[in-house]
Amino acid sequence: MATGISLHIGLNAVDPQHYEGWSGPLNACEADANDMADLAHTSGFAPTKLLTRKATRAAVLGGIAHAAKTLKSGDMFFVTYSGHGGQLPDLNGDEPDGKDETWCLYDGELVDDELYSSWGAFAAGVRILLLSDSCHSGSVSKALHYQARARSAPGTVYRAMPDEVALRVYQGNRKTYDPILKRRDLSEALGNVKASVLLISGCQDNQLSQDGTFNGLFTGTLKTVWNGGTFKGSYRRFHTAIGAKMPPDQSPKLSLVGAGNPAFMAARPFTLAKTKKTAAKKKKAAAKKKSARSKPG
Repeated sequence: MATGISLHIGLNAVDPQHYEGWSGPLNACEADANDMADLAHTSGFAPTKLLTRKATRAAVLGGIAHAAKTLKSGDMFFVTYSGHGGQLPDLNGDEPDGKDETWCLYDGELVDDELYSSWGAFAAGVRILLLSDSCHSGSVSKALHYQARARSAPGTVYRAMPDEVALRVYQGNRKTYDPILKRRDLSEALGNVKASVLLISGCQDNQLSQDGTFNGLFTGTLKTVWNGGTFKGSYRRFHTAIGAKMPPDQSPKLSLVGAGNPAFMAARPFTLAKTKKTAAKKKKAAAKKKSARSKPG
């Protein structure tokens, strides 16, 4: 049986001391993390939760590093994030629009370049599933980004750091962010990822993710489609089924980066066990080896 580790991050607020007076209040992000941790536990993962004050940069990066050291080929790492999405200026030239996307963690933003670079520490054959219920989340696994054009409807709360706050936070913390944003080794991490990273995001790169009463819109819809584990299709069908229940201005995005892994994409969501195809190949190889040994020399 494959080993499964999961990490569930949910922030209903951020530290106003770092974010220049902005606390970024949200309602359902901790609930998202709790529900995803329960789903992970039911599916055989060993979950860890990082909620609001505990969801620091060091804690998140440390949790990912621990999984990278622990897991081997065939194992799986399941990560969920619910919180604000932010943006910082791209200083290493790897973003067409000149902006890097971020997760707004409690004590500071985690840049998409840093997150992507962290996947490079995982062994070949490890499967990584990332669910990101935040604004601009289509590119958080390091895919192409387009400028957000979505308009906020009256009474709707979106998981996005306001532009004016993003500017204040960057200007007030340039000594922290500029060294990260200028690192070319982070932007060139693409070729170093040996694991297979599957992202299902809460929206496209040019869209915003809605908060809610009990869950974020994306997480709540995902739970409805999963229906307590009765869903039987592949990740691609799972993504399609979620999207069919979402409004046109919030369309989940599915992407696979790192090592190609068709069996991962074709598997039932949250499945730890290796695919039947893999098991059949091993059985066939073992039989062939046994037959070769039994032949007279």
